[in-house]
Amino acid sequence: MAHYSHHIFFCTNRREDGRQCCAQSNASHMRDYLKRRAKDVGLAGADGVRVNTAGCLGRCVAGPTLVIYPDAIWYTYANEQDLDEILSEHLQAGRVVERLRLPD
Repeated sequence: MAHYSHHIFFCTNRREDGRQCCAQSNASHMRDYLKRRAKDVGLAGADGVRVNTAGCLGRCVAGPTLVIYPDAIWYTYANEQDLDEILSEHLQAGRVVERLRLPD
């Protein structure tokens, strides 16, 4: 059995050359927000979810991005409400949020 049911990796990469990157969309704050919300609803920790920081995930043009494993579902988001929807729909109800899903 896996220690966590899901790992959520947030790209927080900052490009120094001015090209588009997830850090420009306040990705670190958004990661912290989802981490806090996962704890609030009792999903964080063993057998639950783990919210992690990632370097560049290579999908800068579609950013900001996060990916949820083991499902291998990639999302973009614009605000905290989008993250709340990913939390409630994907992580609690097991339904992919198609409007935020990035193509494979």
